[in-house]
Amino acid sequence: MKYLLLILLISVCHKNRQEIIQTNTEFRAGMNAEFNDPEETPLLEEDLATFTELPFFEIDTAFYIIAKFERAVDAEAFEMKTTTDRKPIYKLFGVATFKIKGEEFKLQIFQNQKLIENEEYKNYLFLPFTDLTGGEECYAGGRFIDLQIPEGDEIVIDFNKAYNPLCAYNHKYSCPIPPAENFLNVRIAAGVQYKAH
Repeated sequence: MKYLLLILLISVCHKNRQEIIQTNTEFRAGMNAEFNDPEETPLLEEDLATFTELPFFEIDTAFYIIAKFERAVDAEAFEMKTTTDRKPIYKLFGVATFKIKGEEFKLQIFQNQKLIENEEYKNYLFLPFTDLTGGEECYAGGRFIDLQIPEGDEIVIDFNKAYNPLCAYNHKYSCPIPPAENFLNVRIAAGVQYKAH
């Protein structure tokens, strides 16, 4: 019985690992397709001419995090700083707490108050962060992760789906600046890398 239970647990873990790899493979294919599409790409014309695919870290299931999630209470709307004069309105939606390599971290997660007026984005949450890869392997201005409102007190943060803001590729874009509180003093070697043009 113990042997069968062990096999079952291994199968479940293997399945989850395969699902993580599969969804990330699809995520990468989608991003590369968008960047290669002249109608959708954020790239400058001269960069698109030589573009093949985005540089990614290897998919690492250790960076698929199930974090404790605490919703913010009575959070007030505020203007988030961006790389331009634009100041979109956000609210702090909650705080995620998790461990990486045995060390505990917290990240603030936000909700764009304009986007939630659109039915398609009513459950959309925004996670901007910086870490020790910034300025070397990744964009110095930080990276973003798109999330969904969780049903309970846990939220999945898959750092393999971390991507660079569009202003990393084209100065015409206005991008939110991650708050100082969302700096992770650890190397998040997952998601999209950045190579300056």
